[in-house]
Amino acid sequence: MIRTWARGGARAGAAWARRAVVFVLPGLWVLGVVTWELFHPTSGQLLQLLAAAPAIACAGTGRRQCVLLGGVCALLALVPFGGAEPGAGPGIRVMTCGAILAVVCASYLTAGRRLRLVRELERTREVAVAAQRVLLRPLPPRIDGVVLAADHLSASEGAVVGGDLYEVVGTRHGVRAVIGDVRGHGLEAIGTVAAMLGSFREVVHDEPELGGVLRRLERSHQRHLYERVRIEQPAGGGAEPVSTLAEEFVTLLLVQVARDGSVTALNCGHPWPYRIDCGAAAPVVALAPAEPMPPLGLFPLPEKLTAVRCGRLAPGEGLFLHTDGAVDARDAAGEFFPLTQELHNSVAAAAAPGGPAPSTVVGEVREALLRHAGGRLTDDVALVMLCNDRVRVPARSAGSAIVRLPR
Repeated sequence: MIRTWARGGARAGAAWARRAVVFVLPGLWVLGVVTWELFHPTSGQLLQLLAAAPAIACAGTGRRQCVLLGGVCALLALVPFGGAEPGAGPGIRVMTCGAILAVVCASYLTAGRRLRLVRELERTREVAVAAQRVLLRPLPPRIDGVVLAADHLSASEGAVVGGDLYEVVGTRHGVRAVIGDVRGHGLEAIGTVAAMLGSFREVVHDEPELGGVLRRLERSHQRHLYERVRIEQPAGGGAEPVSTLAEEFVTLLLVQVARDGSVTALNCGHPWPYRIDCGAAAPVVALAPAEPMPPLGLFPLPEKLTAVRCGRLAPGEGLFLHTDGAVDARDAAGEFFPLTQELHNSVAAAAAPGGPAPSTVVGEVREALLRHAGGRLTDDVALVMLCNDRVRVPARSAGSAIVRLPR
């Protein structure tokens, strides 16, 4: 929290300094021109540089300062500074004044157009952010006894979503989560992300087994690719563009946390999650219960899909899911991001009697990742943490009496 306040204060201070420089610079420009003309007269020729002051004011501060400073500069251009040289009369000063007024008018109109474009850009950005938030919607803090948190970093500047996807849904079969990585990154992968998330949100309630969910996702992925290729290549003659479809794939990890805390998963070429247990000797353990299947779209799924058992989450224990962008991020020296070590640090710092807070762990890992990469990511990153927050019910001893309530 202290680091966040410090960073916010530093950014606010830098913005204030920039505004102060831009506000003072036109006045310093006018003062410098007038001072030079007083001590080194040029018969008004140097006063033509006063036309730059209102242009600087319009670019940095606003149209009101532009008009005010332009009027002052136009009046200064009419003042005879120093001794007059032959051929230097009122005509030169009047032409200089007219040139300054022309610059003021042009700068005023240009600044007005810039302000309209900025407002339009802000409205467009608000609409884009709202649309992206609907696609990759924020997760609730708790679903059916499972506390969760998630975050996403896009490699495309200004984008909220990219080629990574995640979703957590509470169903009658348990809490089900998906995290995936579409081939490519940034805005070009949003179409596939939308197809995967839309299908998952629909079928996760209907299919009793994770294998059925994965098969439905595979069919949705194939339909999406066929539709996209038909739109992009309308003259294909109905032939299947095998070479194009073969290059499109998605890594997926499906996880189900049942009401008793048991965890099952299906993995299609995605990194396995980390198990978080503050009470264990090793609080952060990388799970690898089985060999992952190939990414979705490269090969057909096997005929029999059996979910892999990943143990049981006791109250306070959790799972940390991530995409490969978190481990592939490099610093200026080319070193990969030490995700396991940062998880150890974050879990130790966020340790609580009931287990680490998922939001704190995800936030700490995000900040460490951005520091490591210097704020420049080459791939999208998705982080999700699930923590079992169900109350442990103590077992009844053999000698305990059964208390019956009166009817």
